Amino acid sequence: MATALVKKASRDWHPADIKAALEKKGWTLRALAAHHGLSSSSPLSHTFLRSYPLNEKRIAEAIGVPVQKIWPSRYYPDGTPRLRGLRGMRTQGKSTPINCQRNGNSREATYRAVRMPA
Repeated sequence: MATALVKKASRDWHPADIKAALEKKGWTLRALAAHHGLSSSSPLSHTFLRSYPLNEKRIAEAIGVPVQKIWPSRYYPDGTPRLRGLRGMRTQGKSTPINCQRNGNSREATYRAVRMPA
């Protein structure tokens, strides 16, 4: 039973939970967007799907919760953002090869094949 609670705690908040927390504090996405000078609430609602650090901080400040608690998959426990995409893959442990999803080759082998044709 305790492991189920630990797994749930390490996942990102559901968008409905974030909206409910905002409403408990007296905010709507539209009001929060207007407060920050945005013409629509779309950039804030897109934060639920993709990482936008500035908008994530705006939402977290409105709720009064640290950003890394709302989106633990996007931030390290100290609050620094995790790198995404190729930058994130490149900075992961250099000693541990990362397999390519397409062909199963390690990152280094794929890099050598692209950079140094035989």
